[in-house]
Amino acid sequence: MEGVFVHESSYVDEGAVIGEGTKIWYFCHVQSGAEIGCNCSLGQNVNIAANVKVGNGVKIQNNVSVYEGVELANYVFCGPSCVFTNDLTPRAKYPKGNAAYKRTLVGEGASIGANATIVCGHEVGAWSLVGAGAVVVSDVPSHALMLGVPAKQKGWVCECGCLLGEDLACSDCGRVYYKVDNGLEEVER
Repeated sequence: MEGVFVHESSYVDEGAVIGEGTKIWYFCHVQSGAEIGCNCSLGQNVNIAANVKVGNGVKIQNNVSVYEGVELANYVFCGPSCVFTNDLTPRAKYPKGNAAYKRTLVGEGASIGANATIVCGHEVGAWSLVGAGAVVVSDVPSHALMLGVPAKQKGWVCECGCLLGEDLACSDCGRVYYKVDNGLEEVER
């Protein structure tokens, strides 16, 4: 794995693919079949399960487990101790295996705050922002600001992360958006 940093306390199983420039810090485990893109950062105590796909430029903070069935697109941010699930009805006595896993897709540039929970089977839209401690139980539109338990949309955010006003124009970077069925799209400049 040339051009990859893996701390000596971490394990990368045979069959995992890790892109150049990626850094894997203390006490991590990347399981066989996982694919991690280029220039990613995995903080302390991160687990990437078998067959998980992680895009380029993804930052996964401390104490996050990304379970099979979850896919993280490019530039996703996972805050400390955020939680992903992959089975809606788990039972220790009656394990179902990966046939029961529900797919969860986190779109490009989305950010998930510390201690937020993403219940499986939902899509978190591109450039959306899920606030700290929120519990996502439904699909998240692109650029949506989601807060609370259960998470509800409380506004819109720009690709740069700035909160948008009613005019859907960013006061920081100048991007302007318009509403579409699944969230916002940027007006071409």
